[in-house]
Amino acid sequence: MADFKIIEHAPGAPGLRFLGLGPGLWPSQGLKKLKLLFDEHAFWADNRSERELKKLLARSTVVVSVWQGKRIVGFGRATSDGIYRAVLWDVIVPKDFQGRGIGSEVMERLLSSGRIKGVERVYLMTSNSWEFYSQFNFHQVHEQKLMLRKQAKRGD
Repeated sequence: MADFKIIEHAPGAPGLRFLGLGPGLWPSQGLKKLKLLFDEHAFWADNRSERELKKLLARSTVVVSVWQGKRIVGFGRATSDGIYRAVLWDVIVPKDFQGRGIGSEVMERLLSSGRIKGVERVYLMTSNSWEFYSQFNFHQVHEQKLMLRKQAKRGD
């Protein structure tokens, strides 16, 4: 991980959200680069607008990003009430950077955050990475059912 800079952003990631800050608190068009990461490497989240990304960052309890130079090569976020429940969202590492410990570092930083660490249950949803998450003691839950209510996108 020597080539990489890991940033544990303040809640809501204001530096990334408003100023596009990257490593060393330098303006680096971070929001545009985050959008590109989502578009190219997150099938569940492509075509999110920068405005939508600003909202999801603002409402995130914990945000972690990983950079190699000026390229964002890892990302993850979580929301939590700080006591009972937390949910991990949008853990992303480009395929050409997988296997280098980046995803593991993102997960460790998210799970060890003071806002997540002591909660009773931490949830996540995955379509195809369950083996990766199992190394962090996540397991499939059979006694609960995932339910989904889709709504039209709001314009606010």
